[in-house]
Amino acid sequence: MPDAAAPLWTATDIALAVEGRIEGGVFEASGLTYNSREIGAGDLFLALKGARDGHDFAAAAFAAGAAGALVERPVDGGPCIVVPDTLKALEQLGAAARDRAPHVRRGAVTGSVGKTSVTQAIKAGLDLAGPAHASIKSYNNHIGVPLTLARMPMTVERAVFEIGMNAPGEIAPLSRMVQPHAACVTTVGPVHIEAFSDGEAGVAREKAAIFQGLGPGGVAVINGDNAWVDHLREAALHVGARIAQFGSGPGQDARLIDFQPIEGVGARVEAEIWGTTHVFSLKQSGFHWGLNSLAVILMLDALDVPVETAIQALGEFAPLAGRGETRRVRILGGDFTLVDESYNANPLSMRAGFLSLGARPVVEGGRRIVVLTDMLELGDQSAALHMGLSEAIEAAGLDVVHTAGPEMRRLHDVLPASRRGVWAATAAELADRAAELVAPGDIVMVKGSNGSKAGVVAKALAALDLPAEGAA
Repeated sequence: MPDAAAPLWTATDIALAVEGRIEGGVFEASGLTYNSREIGAGDLFLALKGARDGHDFAAAAFAAGAAGALVERPVDGGPCIVVPDTLKALEQLGAAARDRAPHVRRGAVTGSVGKTSVTQAIKAGLDLAGPAHASIKSYNNHIGVPLTLARMPMTVERAVFEIGMNAPGEIAPLSRMVQPHAACVTTVGPVHIEAFSDGEAGVAREKAAIFQGLGPGGVAVINGDNAWVDHLREAALHVGARIAQFGSGPGQDARLIDFQPIEGVGARVEAEIWGTTHVFSLKQSGFHWGLNSLAVILMLDALDVPVETAIQALGEFAPLAGRGETRRVRILGGDFTLVDESYNANPLSMRAGFLSLGARPVVEGGRRIVVLTDMLELGDQSAALHMGLSEAIEAAGLDVVHTAGPEMRRLHDVLPASRRGVWAATAAELADRAAELVAPGDIVMVKGSNGSKAGVVAKALAALDLPAEGAA
């Protein structure tokens, strides 16, 4: 195993990996980033070209402590490695990080819903099993995936990568870059469908492309409850993968037997995994975490982490910010419960959220309330999918629906008067009316696409919190 004290990269190693030219002297890098505002002492600064040219920020990066820069033209302020194309060089550096650490067991995760939370839950299990590495935030695109690879120390034993997409043809090359030993599709649904002429079928085809990075004998972890399971299985078998399937029906390798939310705690899960029954606890209370937990267990199993270790990690894994984070908010006359699901939304995750909210007990006089902003990238199906949420809201028994945005106006208009709450043109306008949306005893879930600013409403509701009695 390489020396844990060794630098992540030396200038010489970088230059060899990216076929670049060293100018201004050699250096050692302990990390790397393309954001000059995130530079830490000893980092390599990547001068990528996007909406703005990263070369314009090289001086600021060196001033913040960058050890060197990867550039397409020489810059002032410190040593650099010059290449024809910095994005291509980042891809080469990621591949070099992968190839120099052949001992590392790698996993990859995609899916229309839940990929970030599942990836981070897998990382929690990997951490318990030994030194591990993973994507941070939602670094899952053509920059985030090679960046995560390039940041991978040689000293780790396992790693997991999140892979996403916005358009056709993005997942396969990223999976081939990672070359995972195990790959998971959490689920497939109508997300980013405006980019696919055949709608959800195109999404399923794109998600199945994650298996193209698997070598023979690699493990494909598949949701057996999803309508596209046969398509996913066929894609996995085509590359010679071994299939591990999770679901609630018979014949699953990991079968969900029971999921019971426990107010203020999380949930109790009963599942049969590889023929053995396990009962375990989660800090997550959303019903979708029944199947998510099984996906995590099967992925960890494929990466040589015992089921018992996986269950321990799941029991300690808290909801991520904007993905089910729950808090009590004190207001005049009492408090309400805020469930922050504001990071993202699509028809699948909306329905799962409604189901989970509907199952939560409320005090006498309390209401189950949803605050929704537009779901984006749904193309010509957007109107129908927004209006169609009304049925799921009714089935879940929710009491009040507040909405913001032009697409959510469609839902607002078809709701029965008894459920119809406040509508505003924008999330900011709804946030300004936060105090009108809730009362003591309510449970309030905020959900919407990140681009429609649901987080602004969640932040405004959280800001209603009064100081505890006796606080200065």
